[in-house]
Amino acid sequence: MTTLPLPPLAPLLLLLLSLPLIFFLSPHHLLPQTLISITNPSDLDDHLLRRASLLSSSFTSPPPSAPPKIAFLFLTISPDLPFSPLWTLFFSSHSSLISIYIHSSIPSPHPPPPLPFSSSFNPRFIPSIPTSRGSPSLIAAVRRLLAAALLDDPLNAFFTLLSPHCIPLRPFPSFHSTLFSPSPPLSFIEILPPDPLFLYPRYIARGPPESTMLPEIPFSQFRVGSQFFTLSRRHALLVVRDRRLWRKFRLPCLPSSLDSCYPEEHYFPTLLSMMDPESCTNFTLMNVNWSDNVDGHPRLYSPEEVSPELVRTLRKSEDSNHEFMFARKFSPECLQPLMDIAQTVILKEE
Repeated sequence: MTTLPLPPLAPLLLLLLSLPLIFFLSPHHLLPQTLISITNPSDLDDHLLRRASLLSSSFTSPPPSAPPKIAFLFLTISPDLPFSPLWTLFFSSHSSLISIYIHSSIPSPHPPPPLPFSSSFNPRFIPSIPTSRGSPSLIAAVRRLLAAALLDDPLNAFFTLLSPHCIPLRPFPSFHSTLFSPSPPLSFIEILPPDPLFLYPRYIARGPPESTMLPEIPFSQFRVGSQFFTLSRRHALLVVRDRRLWRKFRLPCLPSSLDSCYPEEHYFPTLLSMMDPESCTNFTLMNVNWSDNVDGHPRLYSPEEVSPELVRTLRKSEDSNHEFMFARKFSPECLQPLMDIAQTVILKEE
């Protein structure tokens, strides 16, 4: 029996029909300097998270010409990073080892603002959705940043979340060595021991547990920790793939509980504590001074306080074998005194 040949247009038609499927299933394709404009915020998150969820959790060692990278995720409502000159010094000579992502406040279709870093670092703006304290919007922003960084570069092995008021306390090689020395890799995220009296008002901030947190998150597994952290690639994928806990934490807090509602301090510690506590250090590399807590904000350092002694003090940790690599919260006016001691103290190996 003779098989009839396909019409000449049939192969072309099949190829065209398969292109959307190929694009969707592709584990990695480069993002533009600013991600694609998507009007509906939930569509943006679903689009990024769905694609990132398809990526492999395994990270194979690349050749020496393509070493693994650290993705720096700046979570800010403004594209202006007051300490970008200091971060530029921190990144200098290490551009092949870093990726930079900025949660931009510029909504589409407006063009992105001028980049706060040299184009040699290839920083990327991530289209933002408005964020506010006491809401799950900050969690959504971090998940969006993680998904974008996972998709953008398969060499991103660690993901460090920073605020615009953060500064480095040590040179880049010290930070790089801290992350890549342990095997298997660890995530540096604070997960504090449970404190029932402190945690329960936060646990019920969304309403009765029976209709909000349970059964997925019993109180015995509810945790708190720092908002800023460094996650391994495996844990970054765990976050973007999560749906079960996110359905609970995305519920709005009660108006009467806003003083106890800090979802971003609970979602990530709770998720990782429940899923993979052995691969978490329970220590954040970010030094935050809560001794002068003002309206939920940590101590804000002023220019008069900046000194070599302050930097050396902030590096030390009394509760861990690790030392701090970053610190917050510094006022923008601290830039010049910090630059004055950058080469001699902050970025000097000791």
